[in-house]
Amino acid sequence: MSAALLTVDGLHKHFGDTRAVDDVTLRIARGGSLALVGESGSGKTTLARILLGLETPDAGTVTFDGRPRPPGRRLAKAARLERARQIQMVFQDPYLSLDPRITVHDTLAEVLRLHRTPATTIRGRVSSLLDLVGLGPREAGALPRELSGGQRQRVAIARALAVRPRLLILDEAVAALDVSVQAQVLNLLTDIRAETDIAYLFISHDLAVVAHITDTIAVMRHGAIVETGATREVLREPAHPYTRLLRASVPHPGWNVHDITAARLALDAPAHPAARTKDPA
Repeated sequence: MSAALLTVDGLHKHFGDTRAVDDVTLRIARGGSLALVGESGSGKTTLARILLGLETPDAGTVTFDGRPRPPGRRLAKAARLERARQIQMVFQDPYLSLDPRITVHDTLAEVLRLHRTPATTIRGRVSSLLDLVGLGPREAGALPRELSGGQRQRVAIARALAVRPRLLILDEAVAALDVSVQAQVLNLLTDIRAETDIAYLFISHDLAVVAHITDTIAVMRHGAIVETGATREVLREPAHPYTRLLRASVPHPGWNVHDITAARLALDAPAHPAARTKDPA
C-alpha cells in the first residue's frame, strides 16, 4: 500500500448539540482516490472544510505528508498560500465559484499571479491547463455564462490544478451535470490522475460515480465513519446496515420505495454495530 498523503485521526466538530464530525479517522494514500459517501447532512462537507482549513476542529489531528496541518485562519498570508498549494477543492456548481465578469484565461491567470508565477510563463501555463482539461482558445476568451455546465466544471478543475496541488477535493463535482457530461468529466479526472501523482477525495452521494473513479471508500452517517474499505468490495458486499440502505436506495428492477422507507425506519430505531474496516487490496 502507498504511504499516506493525508491522515485524519480522531477528528471532532460540534455545532451546538449537533455532532457534524464525530471521531473521524481516515487516510488517503499518495496518488490514491478515496470516496466519502453519505446523505445530505452526514458531515461530508464539514469534514472537507476542516481539511481545507476553513473550519477548526474541536479535537483530533490532520496530518499532510507527515506534517501537522493547522487551521488556516491562524496562518500568515504566505503560509496560507503554501497550504493552498497542498489541497484544492472543486465545488458542485462551478458557475457560483467563477467570477462572471472575467474570461476563463483571466480566471486562471489570476490564480497563477496570486501564487507568484513568473509573468513570462503565465500565458503558456494557462494554455497547458486548458489543454489538460480539454479546452482551447475559444473557451479561453469566453465568460462563464458563455460556456456549458460541463465546460465550466472543466474550468473549475483547471483552476484548482493551477497551483499543482497534491490533493484535490471534489464535493459533488459532477452532481449537477447531465449523465453524458458526467461521464466525460469523470474520464477527464481519471486521465489527470493517471498522468500526475495527484490524490482525490471524492465527496458524493452517488454510488455509481464513486465506483467508477475511486479505489477506497468511507461511508459517513451522522458525522461518523460507519464503514471503510476497497470501493468495489464495500459496494459489492456492504457490511453495515446504512451502507446496505444506500445501495438499496439506488433505483433498480424490483425497487420499492416502501421497502426503502421501512429499512430506514428500522435503521434509525435500534443501535447498530460499530464501524467495520477492511484493508483495501
